[in-house]
Amino acid sequence: MEQIATSKSHKMLFFNTLAFTVCFAVWMLNGVLVTFLVNNQVFDWGPVKIGWLMGIPVLTGAIFRLPAGILTDKFGGKWVYGILLLVCSIPLFLLSTADSFFLFALYSFGFGLTGVSFAIGIAYTSVWYPKHRQGTALGIFGAGNAGAAITTLLAPSLLNWLTDNGTNIEGWRKLPLIYGGALIIMGIIFLIFTENKKPVASNKNMAQILKPLKNIRVWRFGMYYFLVFGCFVAFSQWLVPYFVNVYYLPLVTAGIFAALFSLPSGIIRAFGGWLSDLHGARKVMYWVLGASVAISFLLFIPKMEITSPGKGVMAKQDGVVTFVSESLIKVGEKEYPLTVKNTKFENIDEKILVLPTKDAWQEPIVKVGDKITRKQLIGKGITKIYFQANVWIFAILVILIGSIWGVGKAAVYKHIPDYFPDEVGVVGGMVGVLGGLGGFFCPIIFGYLLKGTGLWTSCWLFMFFLSALCLMWMHSTITKMNKRISPETSLNIDTK
Repeated sequence: MEQIATSKSHKMLFFNTLAFTVCFAVWMLNGVLVTFLVNNQVFDWGPVKIGWLMGIPVLTGAIFRLPAGILTDKFGGKWVYGILLLVCSIPLFLLSTADSFFLFALYSFGFGLTGVSFAIGIAYTSVWYPKHRQGTALGIFGAGNAGAAITTLLAPSLLNWLTDNGTNIEGWRKLPLIYGGALIIMGIIFLIFTENKKPVASNKNMAQILKPLKNIRVWRFGMYYFLVFGCFVAFSQWLVPYFVNVYYLPLVTAGIFAALFSLPSGIIRAFGGWLSDLHGARKVMYWVLGASVAISFLLFIPKMEITSPGKGVMAKQDGVVTFVSESLIKVGEKEYPLTVKNTKFENIDEKILVLPTKDAWQEPIVKVGDKITRKQLIGKGITKIYFQANVWIFAILVILIGSIWGVGKAAVYKHIPDYFPDEVGVVGGMVGVLGGLGGFFCPIIFGYLLKGTGLWTSCWLFMFFLSALCLMWMHSTITKMNKRISPETSLNIDTK
């Protein structure tokens, strides 16, 4: 760890962030590519298989983050990062030849190694900055998450261009080649322009390196990161088919909306690091988790149209029906007015509706000549409730929760160099593993929830419960701590 930040520190941070941006763009490739292939009927994959293909690269990037962090602490970030960039280009070139689910999954597992770049970059960045600047530095590095926006924004247009707007569908195979070439170029640049540096504790044996993982604090940070990073990764891909299927948007437009979710979340991470340095990571996490609970609850409410029995009309006396229309029933000389259905639901999707809209009317269920008894139902009531889940309001909420998670990502990693200054690689790697597992499991969970419930918004209900669980665990820990130490001290000390 440096005592002061130098121009060399900033140079290393620049190349670190640039490489991470490229890696993250590659890591999120399947979100666009798989959606394109399914929509164009190149492969007949259902929501569960789509979820698996989105999750498999994330799984690779998750499970290998710990060994990648250990290698970075041991040998330094230059060589580990540079070799990773070059090696990951190979499965991308092979992906261009895939013609089955198995091969697509196998090669996706290979290029998913780009996801370990985060653990490498966290360890490599932290050794160049003093402790009081690491929150900001790691936040800037984490802005490379915006690489997800590069893929969701540009890849759909690239696919349209490569396939001549679908007339030459096999042109999709050139896209993995382009991504593989980008990794090779970035790998060469990284090896030429960066300088190697290892932490002071790089000579520890394996038992000493892994010792911090016995601390429950590491696993709690990992739980937070499962939410703010893993779910961010999952939705960076899942939002593309979400917008296509729920709002019937073209793939390119869906990619733009998904990019609007990814891009601010990546950029604002640097702001989250600054906030964590200024106010403390715990305060920031309280706001992040609380906001995540509230917004995910709002996003869960699906687009729906409910028709239910309403207030009907009953006869007040015996008699015979003498007149029936849509607005009036006459029994003898007694008149019973009916509420007529209005036209408020015509062209309703062209309007912007924030709140649910209700209409209620009545329809006759008798005809002229029917004999009626007192209290018999002669006009049934119908109530219709419509919730638009307007795409623009939905998009604003999605961008907001993505940005909040971006702040949370920086806040989680602010803790690590504070409590584990000489084990940033291994602890950051483990926290990254747990976060990456969120990116793997969530698309699969989303697929099963969609299949089981038929509701695309079921994924947001899962987010609501996960956010609430994280918030309760953090609050419980802080409450226990405050019983042992003064509130003033507890603001910046984490005991568990």
